[in-house]
Amino acid sequence: MKKPGLPIAREGYPFILFSAFATFICSLLQWEIAASTGLLITAFVTAFFRDPSRVTPEDESAIICPADGKVLFVEETFDDRFLKQQVIKISIFMNVFNVHVNRIPFSGAVEETLFKPGKFYSADKDKATLHNEYCAVTISTPTGRKYTVVQIAGLIARRIVCWAEKGDMVQSGQRYGLIRFGSRVDLYLPVETTVSVKKGEKVKAGETILGNLRQ
Repeated sequence: MKKPGLPIAREGYPFILFSAFATFICSLLQWEIAASTGLLITAFVTAFFRDPSRVTPEDESAIICPADGKVLFVEETFDDRFLKQQVIKISIFMNVFNVHVNRIPFSGAVEETLFKPGKFYSADKDKATLHNEYCAVTISTPTGRKYTVVQIAGLIARRIVCWAEKGDMVQSGQRYGLIRFGSRVDLYLPVETTVSVKKGEKVKAGETILGNLRQ
């Protein structure tokens, strides 16, 4: 797996440096309003790409939250795109103020990564699941169960970054990607999963336990 940068995601460096440079130039030219605006933008972009350390629970059966944000819904449904079976689906919406680095929900081997270009509807809408640009990572657990975690671009998001590659062995809570500027993550879990979160809850990537999957 490719290595992410710390404590700021390396994908944010060009944005931060460009904004900081523009602010510096405005300051030299004594354009006070532009310089002040640039300073605020630089601070926002830096905060957006923050990549804080997280303490992942030491529970081998725990499904670890892949994204900071709010739970949009939890439902049992048939997944006809990735796993082709009945699953429990959990959707998490990330606004522009959340940490956007995504983490592995459950240890295992990456079986497939699938990127599909698409539209950019608001990520909290149902049609985002079907029509928006996404990157899906399917992982096989040590006992052979499979689950899929899907990064979905949003209204403002225009770039999905995924560091996971086919054949990688990944660990619960491990960083594996990010989405720029507002987005959503959908998680398709085996129906045997016992879910411990509900719609409307605030969750944190790498720390919140979404449920348990007994091996």
